Amino acid sequence: MTEQALTPAPPAPPVPAPAEETAPAPVTEAEAAPAPAPAPKPKKSRRPLLLGIARWTAAVLVCGGVGAGTALGITGMERTDVPGLATESDGRWDYPKLALPALPEDAPRPWTEGNAGEIHHADLRKLLLPAPAGATVDPRLNGGWAGLDSYLALLPQKDRGEVKEYMADSALRHVAARGWTTPDGTTTRVHLLRFASVAFAEDFKDETMEAVSKSSRLPLDVEEAAIDMSLKEVDVPFLSLYSYAEKEPYGPEQTRWAYIQAGDTVGVVTQTRKGGTLTVPFQQTVGLQAQLLG
Repeated sequence: MTEQALTPAPPAPPVPAPAEETAPAPVTEAEAAPAPAPAPKPKKSRRPLLLGIARWTAAVLVCGGVGAGTALGITGMERTDVPGLATESDGRWDYPKLALPALPEDAPRPWTEGNAGEIHHADLRKLLLPAPAGATVDPRLNGGWAGLDSYLALLPQKDRGEVKEYMADSALRHVAARGWTTPDGTTTRVHLLRFASVAFAEDFKDETMEAVSKSSRLPLDVEEAAIDMSLKEVDVPFLSLYSYAEKEPYGPEQTRWAYIQAGDTVGVVTQTRKGGTLTVPFQQTVGLQAQLLG
């Protein structure tokens, strides 16, 4: 099986977001193309690729991604070419062919010349991973603008007020989300949160990691987190990946989740499954979403 060629789409005009009470007011891609105004706090210097444990409960795995003209490798590679996915019955999901979305004319992709701010100029909704074949899509999270409340719903009630207040001061611009349930019983939720600058995105990531290290801001019904090393083979440049699993003993369901910090955007992938989450679909899902953000 050959790799899928990832060809950038031709420039296309942006699609404005529908007006929703819960969604942040989207701007057109034409407006987003210029670099945003300087953030209230100085922009952090671009960090080198991280590898290992950032905090006692935060595993920083370097996700290695793709640029325009390369392949989304996990879907296109032969199974024996992907570490940890060596057999025909490895349990991977059947995702549709992926491609990077079109950009406004003259807008650079993140981590390319002319985009020192690491800004995603593409429509955020087009950067969401599509649901795999056979999955039932959540009509409330169908790949459109979702609003902050859809992300807060992943958290315990006791943490929502604090996070909502933090977001009000953090220059959050947009939230897009998609959710689905596969026939194996796994429920997946993918949220993309775009901030006004990479400094705000990094600050949100740092705040979240510190909270998780204190067993706060964990997913709903999760009492204790453990570092999840299932993504150690995923490798995408410039992205930081933090992966966790609900610590045993857990109840009827187990939750596994990951944070992807990619320039001005933070992706959150959450999977829950009765009897325990499955490593291969989680690795595949997070890896592909990271590549789309890279």
